[in-house]
Amino acid sequence: MTIEWYPGHMSKAHEQMAELVRRIDVIIEILDARLPVSSANHLLAELRRNKPWVKVLNKNDLADPGVTKAWVRTFEQQTGIRALPLSAKQHREVLQLPKLCLRLAPTRGKPGRPLRAMVVGIPNVGKSTLINTLAGKAMAKVGDKPAITTCTQQIDLRNGIILSDTPGVLWPTMSDQNAAYRLATTGAIGANALDYTDVGTFAAEFMLTRYPDQLMARYQFTELPEGPLPLLEQIGKRLGCIVSGGGVDLHRAAEAFLRELRGGKLGRVSFEEPEPAAPHLESSGEAPEPEKESENERSVNPCETPC
Repeated sequence: MTIEWYPGHMSKAHEQMAELVRRIDVIIEILDARLPVSSANHLLAELRRNKPWVKVLNKNDLADPGVTKAWVRTFEQQTGIRALPLSAKQHREVLQLPKLCLRLAPTRGKPGRPLRAMVVGIPNVGKSTLINTLAGKAMAKVGDKPAITTCTQQIDLRNGIILSDTPGVLWPTMSDQNAAYRLATTGAIGANALDYTDVGTFAAEFMLTRYPDQLMARYQFTELPEGPLPLLEQIGKRLGCIVSGGGVDLHRAAEAFLRELRGGKLGRVSFEEPEPAAPHLESSGEAPEPEKESENERSVNPCETPC
């Protein structure tokens, strides 16, 4: 299946961003730390106009820490770009961002001369969560589905910085389908534009190749199934995705597997590394500890809980 997703509001949002970038001092791009290239909007580079650019590697707590360090080094080799790994839900980590912005635009952030920053990023990457953490209250809508924010709004942080929150914007044509599948794996693509079994198979194959130990730990395998579909079947059995007759509902199994992967139940995972990968760079993803379930938790079928 070819993945394409470009809701109508995104075209208008791109035009608004092109106009807004003329009036701002710093660009804050929110990336998913697990896939910093696939979650970067390449159209932004065309709009930048040499403005200072902060690449926030959000969801850092879900990403392989060794890989994230390599990405920070890679990004900061580029002129005018700083990289900041964090979790948008962690107030202490997020407070590093305004300090960094003020260092990048030292003549702004003073009385009568606020620093104007534009927050951009693809859908469901955590822009609204980051803004709410910075503001200390709910200023932007937050949800676990993409395309929650559909219009631009300004937010005065009252610390010398004014943020322009923009809608999540993708690009009209997804020519790189591997990147599209990585985006779908992490939840950046609308559910109506993907086939869960296809995306789950893609994610299962990646995990078998890159993080087999974390699969073993999470699902308590004694040996790994050979191939992504057998893996999804075994995961489906463990998560209760059973149909009449004892077979496995692969759609439900894939949906449940992706939900666990997105939520960090399989440990810290990165879906792409800098190219060429450094010879010393090895996975430091952490396999999760076996969970102790309460009686109430044990009665919940993961395949019946909403995404």
